[in-house]
Amino acid sequence: MSGLLLSVTTGELASVVEVGVDLVEGTTALLGGIAGGFKRHYKSLRSGAVRLLFERRYGVRTSDVVSLEKFGLAHEERVYYSAANWQTLRRTLPRDAVNENDVFVDLGSGMGRMVLEAAWRYPFKKVIGVELSAELSEIARQNVAGTRLRLRCKDVELVSSDVLDYEIPRDVTVVFLNNPFRGETFATVMRKLVASVDDNPREVTVIYFNPTEDEFLTSTGRFRHVRTVNRSRRDKQDGPFGTIRIYTITERAGA
Repeated sequence: MSGLLLSVTTGELASVVEVGVDLVEGTTALLGGIAGGFKRHYKSLRSGAVRLLFERRYGVRTSDVVSLEKFGLAHEERVYYSAANWQTLRRTLPRDAVNENDVFVDLGSGMGRMVLEAAWRYPFKKVIGVELSAELSEIARQNVAGTRLRLRCKDVELVSSDVLDYEIPRDVTVVFLNNPFRGETFATVMRKLVASVDDNPREVTVIYFNPTEDEFLTSTGRFRHVRTVNRSRRDKQDGPFGTIRIYTITERAGA
């Protein structure tokens, strides 16, 4: 399965990027009236190249966009795989907020990008990824086993399971979601998370990228919105996409 890793050399990738950048810059100069659009293309091209070079350097593959239909798992409440940005956790979870007693879970972990970032940046006791697709879980396992990142957390578990069948561990304290499912699937999983907290009272942080179900969370009265992080400081997002919302789970009334 090592062939799954990117085979393009750094030099080849750099050449492709250089040609693409020259094309974008040249076209922008000629069509100054629509320079803003080309600048966005330039920024996207540059950030994509940086991601690929980073993954090449550290021996991982997480950048694909994959439809669940490819695996026969398509469902109206389940979303295609597209990884959250590298450094999403760095922007939303202070390092000093995590200690050796904390447990991280990514619900809908795909190829394991956030699992890797959590295990790399933080001293979690355990890092867990839960993914419906066995194929994506296998790629995540290869990424964890073969990465050249120095993982601070050595206990990494990758679970291939329908999240509806997954029992949330009683010691989980940080939950990450990148809009992996919606509707009743999302509602059921969040109710299970709240039940886990009620069963074993503890502080739990929920980091929700592309939070399409924010209205449901706030309607429960159990999820307190702490803050929102936009793609950049200059961006003002009107909708959920490109934003990250951080919540804590509040105590049950009368507890």
